Amino acid sequence: MLNNKTILVTGGTGSFGKAFTKYVLTHYEPKKIIIYSRDEFKQFNMANDFAEYKDKLRFFIGDVRDVERLKRAFEGVDFVVHAAAMKQVPACEYNPNEAIKTNIHGAQNIIDAALDCGVKKVVALSTDKAVNPVNLYGGTKLVSDKLFIAANAYAGSKDICFSIVRYGNVAGSRGSVIPFFKDIIAKGGNELPITDYRMTRFWISLDEGVQLVIKALEEAKGGETFISKIPSFKITDLAEAMLPGCKMPEVGIREGEKLHEIMVTVEDSLTTYEYDKHFIVYPQMVWSSFRKPTPTGIKVPEGFSYSSGNNTEWLSVEDIKKRLETM
Repeated sequence: MLNNKTILVTGGTGSFGKAFTKYVLTHYEPKKIIIYSRDEFKQFNMANDFAEYKDKLRFFIGDVRDVERLKRAFEGVDFVVHAAAMKQVPACEYNPNEAIKTNIHGAQNIIDAALDCGVKKVVALSTDKAVNPVNLYGGTKLVSDKLFIAANAYAGSKDICFSIVRYGNVAGSRGSVIPFFKDIIAKGGNELPITDYRMTRFWISLDEGVQLVIKALEEAKGGETFISKIPSFKITDLAEAMLPGCKMPEVGIREGEKLHEIMVTVEDSLTTYEYDKHFIVYPQMVWSSFRKPTPTGIKVPEGFSYSSGNNTEWLSVEDIKKRLETM
């Protein structure tokens, strides 16, 4: 699927971009991978980290807010993986116009450039925060998701499709709870603050996130939202696994924070199908007969929802310890 193809990754110097690039370079024979981002220092560091693949990598300075720059970068590109976004919840709340410019206007720019430049597939990374959003970041990603799904209506006879992958915070990623707890422990702390004792999260690794994107690139027909089946864990169990016997003061839920990560809503259940290792939420609108995705999975019952709070697979304290050892 990816052999002899040119792939562009927006926000490619981030954790996902680097993991995706490494996975593709070690499992496929791509013609070229283009890293599109706006931080030249991060590009410099990534180029050094991937020096053995220098013949396959290209680095393109640019911003998703700049549609003309995107069109130049998209020339000759087969697949686009859109990972660039403003993701910090407080930063988006304090700088709403900036979040809108990057997450919404940037999404539309990706769509326009892809339609104009002959790109074959676009996979956009979404987030659980786009589901029933309670903060601006989630709101902008909800709009972004809707834009990418609706973009299939504008493809006409062009050989292009747009799809989405959705998952929560990657375990151990920057800004997630694991490095926060690690920092407290490294400084000699003996208690780990818990915002709410009822809080749960999904556990997804970078590798699992990358494989979900690969699946979307291989299978998407247009408008689908791919969601991995992954285990849940309690935040209190994570704290116990990281610092056994520690005190866990409950400090109160933060603004814009949810008790559970939601991936599939009750409303989504009308068009959601279950597969062995993932769910797919199919688009409610179909724009043409040849673009209509054909579900092959099992239709979930009406009223079904999938969240870290109602999951059927859970990690114990010992399970979490084992996973932490591999990070």
